[in-house]
Amino acid sequence: MTFDSGLAFFIAIIVFAVTPGPGVFALLARAMTQGAMFCFSMSVGMAISDIIYLVLACFGLSVIAENWGGVFTIIRIVGAIYLIYLGWKMWRDRSHLTSESQVTTKQPEYMSFIQGFLISASNPKVILFYIAFLPTFMDLTALSTKDIAVASLLCFAGLMTGLMAIAFSASWARRYFRSEKAMTGLNRVAGSIMMSAGVFIGTRT
Repeated sequence: MTFDSGLAFFIAIIVFAVTPGPGVFALLARAMTQGAMFCFSMSVGMAISDIIYLVLACFGLSVIAENWGGVFTIIRIVGAIYLIYLGWKMWRDRSHLTSESQVTTKQPEYMSFIQGFLISASNPKVILFYIAFLPTFMDLTALSTKDIAVASLLCFAGLMTGLMAIAFSASWARRYFRSEKAMTGLNRVAGSIMMSAGVFIGTRT
């Protein structure tokens, strides 16, 4: 991978990261209710899942992905159910009514990581993105271990840049919601977004 192709790949990944989808919706919901820093572990989970798809694409395993469609279906359904459950909890949440500090009660980092991982892994079209775009930036028939490592690092950096930019933007907007009524509405909007994302990935083919 040359410097020019690497830079182009990095920019393409950032654009891909901020493209609306289940992961972006879930990240927006988390950032709007808890703040940007609570999105870091979730973003890492999403990025790691994407890198796995990237490596699979690099090794030409698209055929396996097609033959094991049932596995992706199970992952998609589990991820969808989990998102709907989290959205329903957010819709019913009233913890912000007692103290502002409770709004940002920290979820265990590993749970945020798993949530992000499941959200990204439940979208098998991610691997199609890499299969379609990788040949534009590199020769998949002549990839070395170094090429794959560089692509993975660029992918991770690009995804984290895009996802955290979304998180900080949503967190900034959240500062305008201070009253209990506004926070209740915000929780319900965020919960609706989360549940909609779950329905979206659960019903897509």
